[in-house]
Amino acid sequence: MTVESNITDTLTGPRVELSGAAARVHFGAGRGHADFHYRWLRHWCDRERHPLTRERTLDSSEVADEVFPLEASVEGEALRVRWSPDGHESEYPLAWLDAHAYARDRAAAPPPSSELAAVELSSVGAAEPATVALALALVHDRGVAVLRRSDPSRVAPETETDAIIDALEAHGLRVISTHFGRIEDLRTDNTTNANTDQLGYTDAAIQLHTDQPFLEHPPRYQLLQGVRSADEGGANFLVDARAAARYLRDIDRASFELLTRTPVTFHRRQKSFERVVVSPMIQRVDEDDFLVRYSYFTLAPYRLPFEDMDAWYRAVDRFARLVRDPRHQIQLSLRPGEWLLYDNHRMLHARTAFRGPRWVRGLYFDRG
Repeated sequence: MTVESNITDTLTGPRVELSGAAARVHFGAGRGHADFHYRWLRHWCDRERHPLTRERTLDSSEVADEVFPLEASVEGEALRVRWSPDGHESEYPLAWLDAHAYARDRAAAPPPSSELAAVELSSVGAAEPATVALALALVHDRGVAVLRRSDPSRVAPETETDAIIDALEAHGLRVISTHFGRIEDLRTDNTTNANTDQLGYTDAAIQLHTDQPFLEHPPRYQLLQGVRSADEGGANFLVDARAAARYLRDIDRASFELLTRTPVTFHRRQKSFERVVVSPMIQRVDEDDFLVRYSYFTLAPYRLPFEDMDAWYRAVDRFARLVRDPRHQIQLSLRPGEWLLYDNHRMLHARTAFRGPRWVRGLYFDRG
């Protein structure tokens, strides 16, 4: 057998692929594939039978909630799995799986991408028109763009902010003011902004969120411009919440539907500012697009019917675990003179705690 034919056999022969919640079994060339939940597979293990009567001895309630394979492989014409948490071993004939397949040839929605290189651009300046146009195209396609400087900035980065604004406005955006002002100076010693009694002006870690979810119309875009790096920490990370919503719909439609139809209250209360909005966390724009409002620090207590509360927590926590999984996050650090632009209706953003005089500028934009 040649190397080429061996590779072909590997790709077209029976095999198994593992994902977060399911196994995809490929039955071989021309026979398609089927997806099986781990819980389903563990429940229907054929070794869980009485030795004399051959009746099943396992009820699904006895299967661990977070069961998953420690090992899985196709050997001959059978799928073999060793399970957590007890090392139990199961064997499933491929013909039996084929006969009982309930998700045949399913096209799975991908989880959010963590690929930083796919959203990075390089430029000699902070506001080159061609680079800004490419950045906006990336934001439309992937939700975020990161501008890297090919040469260190030769001027103070804060002096370039207005040029960046002009370049974005030349491409149809308009900068908007919020209760913080027109330009936010996110630094612990801030003296330029109003309403600084919030986490962004501290050195604390801030988990994933969208900005301004307590407004009827949250700003569509945010730009973060690196001015001064922290001595330690202060990294940024982002998650494509639209991709996360599509992925959740694909693996748990009931939870997805709860998040799209259940109104919750976002309440921002500061010393000199207060706003309240009631809206679903995932607001449908059309069949495949959503406006995501997600901010753990501006949520008011949930007020759902008693009989719905457990299901609600299950849904919102499953979404939270999905976006907080580092495998689904784009992680980066902004150097002075660099910036990132993202779709605030689509992307969640966060930062790690830091030490030292970190300074990041923040601006909001809408379509002109």
